[in-house]
Amino acid sequence: MGVRPPSNGDDDEPESVEFGIAAVDARLKHADLSFPASKDDVAAELGNERIPYDVHGNDVSLGEMLAEVESTEFRSRQELLNELHEPFEEYRREHSGGVFQQVRSMLPF
Repeated sequence: MGVRPPSNGDDDEPESVEFGIAAVDARLKHADLSFPASKDDVAAELGNERIPYDVHGNDVSLGEMLAEVESTEFRSRQELLNELHEPFEEYRREHSGGVFQQVRSMLPF
Protein backbone atom coordinates (compact mmCIF):
# COMPACT_ATOMS: atom_id res chain seq x y z
CA MET A 1 0.00 0.00 0.00
CA GLY A 2 1.09 3.53 -0.54
CA VAL A 3 -0.46 6.95 -0.38
CA ARG A 4 0.70 10.39 -1.30
CA PRO A 5 1.47 12.68 1.60
CA PRO A 6 -0.42 15.97 1.80
CA SER A 7 0.74 18.66 -0.57
CA ASN A 8 2.84 21.44 0.93
CA GLY A 9 1.61 23.94 -1.63
CA ASP A 10 4.42 23.69 -4.16
CA ASP A 11 4.10 22.26 -7.64
CA ASP A 12 6.64 19.48 -7.13
CA GLU A 13 5.25 15.98 -7.26
CA PRO A 14 5.31 14.54 -3.73
CA GLU A 15 6.80 11.11 -3.20
CA SER A 16 4.44 8.41 -2.04
CA VAL A 17 4.62 6.98 1.46
CA GLU A 18 5.07 3.23 1.37
CA PHE A 19 3.62 1.06 4.08
CA GLY A 20 2.52 -2.52 4.51
CA ILE A 21 3.16 -4.83 1.58
CA ALA A 22 4.49 -2.00 -0.61
CA ALA A 23 7.15 -1.26 2.00
CA VAL A 24 8.05 -4.95 2.25
CA ASP A 25 8.31 -5.16 -1.54
CA ALA A 26 10.66 -2.17 -1.61
CA ARG A 27 12.90 -3.81 1.00
CA LEU A 28 12.86 -7.13 -0.89
CA LYS A 29 13.93 -5.46 -4.13
CA HIS A 30 17.10 -4.23 -2.43
CA ALA A 31 17.78 -7.32 -0.32
CA ASP A 32 20.29 -10.03 -1.12
CA LEU A 33 17.62 -12.72 -1.16
CA SER A 34 16.83 -15.19 -3.91
CA PHE A 35 13.76 -17.36 -4.36
CA PRO A 36 12.72 -19.96 -3.54
CA ALA A 37 13.49 -18.90 0.00
CA SER A 38 12.61 -20.38 3.37
CA LYS A 39 10.96 -18.40 6.14
CA ASP A 40 14.29 -18.64 7.98
CA ASP A 41 16.13 -17.16 4.96
CA VAL A 42 13.74 -14.20 4.86
CA ALA A 43 13.97 -13.72 8.63
CA ALA A 44 17.77 -13.82 8.54
CA GLU A 45 17.92 -11.23 5.76
CA LEU A 46 15.08 -8.88 6.75
CA GLY A 47 13.59 -10.07 10.05
CA ASN A 48 14.85 -7.05 11.99
CA GLU A 49 13.60 -4.52 9.42
CA ARG A 50 10.93 -2.19 10.78
CA ILE A 51 8.07 -1.96 8.29
CA PRO A 52 5.52 0.87 8.46
CA TYR A 53 2.01 -0.59 8.60
CA ASP A 54 0.05 2.65 8.23
CA VAL A 55 0.31 6.15 6.73
CA HIS A 56 1.40 7.58 10.07
CA GLY A 57 4.67 5.65 10.07
CA ASN A 58 3.78 3.24 12.87
CA ASP A 59 5.89 0.17 12.30
CA VAL A 60 6.36 -3.47 13.16
CA SER A 61 9.27 -5.83 12.61
CA LEU A 62 9.06 -8.03 9.55
CA GLY A 63 10.07 -10.94 11.79
CA GLU A 64 6.90 -10.46 13.83
CA MET A 65 4.80 -10.56 10.67
CA LEU A 66 6.66 -13.63 9.37
CA ALA A 67 5.76 -15.45 12.58
CA GLU A 68 2.09 -15.09 11.59
CA VAL A 69 2.62 -16.83 8.23
CA GLU A 70 2.08 -20.59 8.13
CA SER A 71 4.16 -21.27 5.01
CA THR A 72 7.76 -22.26 5.58
CA GLU A 73 8.97 -21.68 2.02
CA PHE A 74 8.15 -19.12 -0.66
CA ARG A 75 8.66 -19.92 -4.34
CA SER A 76 8.69 -16.25 -5.35
CA ARG A 77 8.75 -12.72 -3.99
CA GLN A 78 5.08 -12.40 -4.97
CA GLU A 79 4.16 -15.52 -3.01
CA LEU A 80 5.87 -14.08 0.08
CA LEU A 81 4.03 -10.78 -0.35
CA ASN A 82 0.72 -12.61 -0.78
CA GLU A 83 1.33 -14.58 2.42
CA LEU A 84 2.21 -11.42 4.36
CA HIS A 85 -0.77 -9.41 3.13
CA GLU A 86 -3.37 -10.71 5.60
CA PRO A 87 -1.10 -10.55 8.69
CA PHE A 88 -0.27 -6.91 7.85
CA GLU A 89 -3.96 -6.05 7.34
CA GLU A 90 -4.94 -7.72 10.60
CA TYR A 91 -2.11 -5.99 12.47
CA ARG A 92 -3.14 -2.61 11.04
CA ARG A 93 -6.79 -3.16 12.06
CA GLU A 94 -5.83 -4.25 15.58
CA HIS A 95 -3.36 -1.41 16.14
CA SER A 96 -5.20 1.48 14.51
CA GLY A 97 -6.50 4.27 16.69
CA GLY A 98 -10.11 3.31 16.05
CA VAL A 99 -12.69 5.17 14.00
CA PHE A 100 -11.31 8.62 14.86
CA GLN A 101 -7.82 7.69 13.65
CA GLN A 102 -9.22 6.15 10.44
CA VAL A 103 -11.23 9.30 9.65
CA ARG A 104 -8.23 11.49 10.49
CA SER A 105 -6.02 9.51 8.10
CA MET A 106 -8.38 10.37 5.22
CA LEU A 107 -8.26 14.12 5.84
CA PRO A 108 -5.68 16.19 3.94
CA PHE A 109 -4.25 17.84 7.07
